[in-house]
Amino acid sequence: MITSEAYRKMCLKQQSELRRVLLRPDPYDQAIQFLLNQHAVLHSAQMAGSEPWSFEDEVFSDLPVEQARQIPRNGEHSVVWLVWHMARCEDITMNLLVAGSPQILLRDKWLGRLKVTVRDTGNTMDGNEIANFSNTVDIEALRAYRAAVGRRTREVIMQLQPADLKRKVQAADLQQVWEQGAVEPAAGEIVAYWGKRNVAGLLLMPATRHNLVHLNEALEIKRKLR
Repeated sequence: MITSEAYRKMCLKQQSELRRVLLRPDPYDQAIQFLLNQHAVLHSAQMAGSEPWSFEDEVFSDLPVEQARQIPRNGEHSVVWLVWHMARCEDITMNLLVAGSPQILLRDKWLGRLKVTVRDTGNTMDGNEIANFSNTVDIEALRAYRAAVGRRTREVIMQLQPADLKRKVQAADLQQVWEQGAVEPAAGEIVAYWGKRNVAGLLLMPATRHNLVHLNEALEIKRKLR
């Protein structure tokens, strides 16, 4: 039986391989399937239903609700804030910047279900704001929102053509990020980073590697709170 630790190490190794595969996607179909497999394990199992292990489920396994909302001593984030941040970055980039389509957050009216009013990535929140958000957000709805974002990402990926991977982010699409309040002005370096990427770059960061980094952070928070 493969342990959770072995799955995590495999996930990290595959992320390094994914960069090589997306830079030289030949054969294309195999490269996309590799991407979809990596993306699936970085979400809950119910998002894609195709992988034997889920990093998100590993984080939430045996994690009491109060600890999911808690910022550890000398820490900066809670687990639920990280889930929000991952979901928002993926929603914004995959829809506004890659597909040119509405954000899932707004299209499907998630804010009411989440019981929050904030709609940006959360990068500029201070400790009190993160704590307030963490204590307010509906966790079940938050995980459902992230799953919905993941499913939409997979739709976007499967609609891509080989030439799309080299397509640069368009200035008009970046403007939508600002106009929709998806990123706060004080966190403008994030938008600048996205603006320098092509589609393959966004599939790597944030759609996969960004999630991997923050899921590892969430797992470390869980360990600190035990």
